[in-house]
Amino acid sequence: MKLLHLDSSILGDSSASRVLSAAIVARWQRDLPGLEVLRRDLAGAHALPHLDAGALAKSDPEEAARAARVLEEFLAADIVVLGAPMYNFGIPSQLKAWIDRIAVAGKTFRYTADGPQGLAGGKRVIVAATYGGQHPADSGRNFVEPYLRQVFAFLGITEVEFVSAEGLNISPELRTQALEAAQDRIDAILPRAA
Repeated sequence: MKLLHLDSSILGDSSASRVLSAAIVARWQRDLPGLEVLRRDLAGAHALPHLDAGALAKSDPEEAARAARVLEEFLAADIVVLGAPMYNFGIPSQLKAWIDRIAVAGKTFRYTADGPQGLAGGKRVIVAATYGGQHPADSGRNFVEPYLRQVFAFLGITEVEFVSAEGLNISPELRTQALEAAQDRIDAILPRAA
């Protein structure tokens, strides 16, 4: 079984989404011996440039090879663990650059007479979502969860779960409480890993 671990926070060791995504991956590794894990740091060593015309047209061989590698990593994964902090109500641009490499017509979705059809189903996606303020998914100010649910559904992935921590920048006490609650959520959803 293969797990793709992605982080997109620019905060390095100070990142709550990185802490949570690492906890999710550690839990999978504990419960599923032999799990193959590939980690990609989208805001660090594995950063992708934003999609441009040359990349889309595949006129740059190096960029075309990188995009093909990113797509293959995604397609090969059974589980995707994604660290996704909220920046200005949405996902980091680093994460969007990755999504632009995996949303590929004919590979992860196709257009049919009945509308688009996802081709990347059968995966499980767990998102470690972090918010500095209070931004429930149904608040109208949170575009992280609805956007990621839409993208993965478009690709045919229906098993998308969120481990969220909110109010991280309000106070140290609230940060601690939110991260503890997120850890409890990890414990609640991951027994199915075994």
